[in-house]
Amino acid sequence: MISIGIFGAAGRMGQAIAAVATEAGLGLAGGTDRAGSGEIAPAVPITTDIAALAQASDVLIDFSVPGALSAHLDACIAAHKPILIGTTGLEPVHHALIDQAALVIPVLQTGNTSLGVNLLAALVEQAAAGLGDDWDIEIVEMHHRHKVDAPSGTALLLGEAAARGRGIDLADHSERGRDGITGARAKGAIGFAALRGGSVAGDHQVIFASEGERIEIGHRAENRSIFARGAIKGAQWLVDQPAGRHDMKGVLGL
Repeated sequence: MISIGIFGAAGRMGQAIAAVATEAGLGLAGGTDRAGSGEIAPAVPITTDIAALAQASDVLIDFSVPGALSAHLDACIAAHKPILIGTTGLEPVHHALIDQAALVIPVLQTGNTSLGVNLLAALVEQAAAGLGDDWDIEIVEMHHRHKVDAPSGTALLLGEAAARGRGIDLADHSERGRDGITGARAKGAIGFAALRGGSVAGDHQVIFASEGERIEIGHRAENRSIFARGAIKGAQWLVDQPAGRHDMKGVLGL
């Protein structure tokens, strides 16, 4: 039985992961958070000692904040422990840190740990590869009112899948935040729309639209437990992987 450590243990996802791990009978090494108080399970404390948590864990799961990523990676490298990163809102500097860490330890970084969403991404990539650029691609996502980043990590994951299918760079073909007189839609662009409100756990829809026809594929998250279950499955898989940068496609065997 592996022992899991949780960075960001006091957050919504940290609590959901702890609950799923406990229900599944998995070991919890502990958790860390900025407050450093409370428990994630009976007799399993939340502290601020990330180095000690990394040493005590077989694998770490990080659903904290981008600003904490560097310290978390350093702790995992020092302890030579794998880490699954589900934190969203990452910038290029964070991905550079992940690339460096992956030279030494197994790292799985994803914008969404749901198995259903990652299967959706594979379908989006396949559809984008099969359809020409006369098919416009739009990605619409909705989340709860408390989410601070947009587009969501999942929307970007789906956008990257579409870009891979077309053999293009998403950064060069992304359209976001349309407002006012924007002009006609650029051919080959991948558009994003972000909606926020209520308690929505996560809705994502990918639209392929051409003259006279439209394909719509999507995913709706009804609660956070689906992300927690996917994170646990990913962490269990990651323990046996070599150093390198991994993703959820490997977990699904895609």
